Amino acid sequence: MQTNTPSRSRTRLTRRGRLAVLVTGAVMAGTAVAVPLLTLAAGREQAEPAALVIPAGWRASQIYDAIDKALKLPPGSTRASLGKAALKLPNEAGGNPEGYLFPATYPVRKGATPESMLQLMIDTADRKFNGAPVAAGAQRNAMNVYQAVTIASIVQAEAATKADMGKVARVILNRLNSGLPLQMDSTLHYGLNRTPAGAGQGDAQTESPYNSYQRTGLPPTPIDNPGEDAMRAALNPTPGDWLYFVTMAPGDTRFTADYNTHLRNVAEYNALHENTGTAQPTGDGPPAPPSASSALR
Repeated sequence: MQTNTPSRSRTRLTRRGRLAVLVTGAVMAGTAVAVPLLTLAAGREQAEPAALVIPAGWRASQIYDAIDKALKLPPGSTRASLGKAALKLPNEAGGNPEGYLFPATYPVRKGATPESMLQLMIDTADRKFNGAPVAAGAQRNAMNVYQAVTIASIVQAEAATKADMGKVARVILNRLNSGLPLQMDSTLHYGLNRTPAGAGQGDAQTESPYNSYQRTGLPPTPIDNPGEDAMRAALNPTPGDWLYFVTMAPGDTRFTADYNTHLRNVAEYNALHENTGTAQPTGDGPPAPPSASSALR
């Protein structure tokens, strides 16, 4: 009787063959895992919003331009939106966000508008400026928070280094308390809508509420958007009796309470910089006294 039995002969892999199969399987499995991971990574990259970096000391006009670029809007769009933005600002600001567009890195999310970007910056400033330590510091120096922000904006513009901020703040407070005009060139530049290099000694005669040569007290608004270091300096100025300062070079700012010493510092500055075109001009008439900060060179 013949019976049908299965053949005992099987295909056998050599050791090398078994290794080849294992390696091929591993590669296929790795590829199967990698594709989803790459897809997820690409998805995350696409989901992450762009970022808008606002440096400390930028003026509102610079920030408006940066928002236009970040949102790919025609130039002037953000500025034009201010009238309808209904921004939540302190009453003292009168609708002007200068000083309250807090310098930081902000996400630019899908659907963002100039109004939403501006309010995000203002909300950040509100959290930073309206805490108990800030209010207490402002009260300690006989000012309100808006005045403290204004002083911080001048400190931000005038101080050459972080280490100088507390001393510059002290000069501002000393001059305010003495009834002296601030004579800060940064306020004049702001009123003229110029950079520091764009103003000259003759501009000190300009009629402007920001001309701190002709007017005493603080300017009507902040002159830029100060960061935390400048705000901290405005609230906790370095003790001292200084009334003047001049920055000779980066890292070398001379502070003094003596006018004649200040005159010598200005003369030294002019001697150092007479060949660079940055020496203090004398104008057509008698030279005006050097300012508190002597940045009109």
